[in-house]
Amino acid sequence: MTKLLYHDDSYIREFDATVTVVDAENHGVVLDRTAFYPGGGGQPHDLGTLTFGGQTYPLKRAKRIAGRIVHLLPRDAPLPTVGAEVHGELDWERRYQLMRTHTAMHILCGVIFRDYGASVTGGNMEPLKGRMDFEFETMRKELVEEINAAINAEVANARPVTWRVLPREEAFQIPDLIRTKINLLPEGITEVRVVEIEGLDLQADGGTHVRDTSEVGAIRVTDYKSKGKINKRIYVELSE
Repeated sequence: MTKLLYHDDSYIREFDATVTVVDAENHGVVLDRTAFYPGGGGQPHDLGTLTFGGQTYPLKRAKRIAGRIVHLLPRDAPLPTVGAEVHGELDWERRYQLMRTHTAMHILCGVIFRDYGASVTGGNMEPLKGRMDFEFETMRKELVEEINAAINAEVANARPVTWRVLPREEAFQIPDLIRTKINLLPEGITEVRVVEIEGLDLQADGGTHVRDTSEVGAIRVTDYKSKGKINKRIYVELSE
């Protein structure tokens, strides 16, 4: 099993690791530890570099394949052998923007659930922008302005963001742990990582986040659309 360094510390920018498996078919390697997020839960995968044999190569991405995180290299790059030592370095600007964006989406979700009781029906994000769908029958300009003011108030509150791992049975005793309309957690998972914005939001989540909401910076609701009778989409962007 690969140790997921980003679960313990989202701020790790570089790390050393050992190759445990060579995946020639996908032209990548499995490492004993990694700080590269492979994507999931709406958060895109990380980018960066791997250094081995005295050379540095771009990482196409880290990707979950058959239950393992495979670090995919360009086809013209050599593959290190099992047991080789490698050094990984993240594209930190991209990662940190995604951390800010991911926490912003949780702020949005927390505010809307707290103030309007609306569940999430979908979402996605890119660096510094994202969209989220909610169970709203109606959406109007005045409501969007209220939401915009409320989410930025929570940024200003500098609420701490923490994460921990709980046994599945204990985690599912937490009310409203799953904010999405459909529970996307596989049945086989015995432990659940939960992310909490103190006093605002608590959700099952495997992604990366900033330490407190003030790091998110200003959030702006840029648009909203109806995606169905009781499905409304809100678009947000973050400041640079």
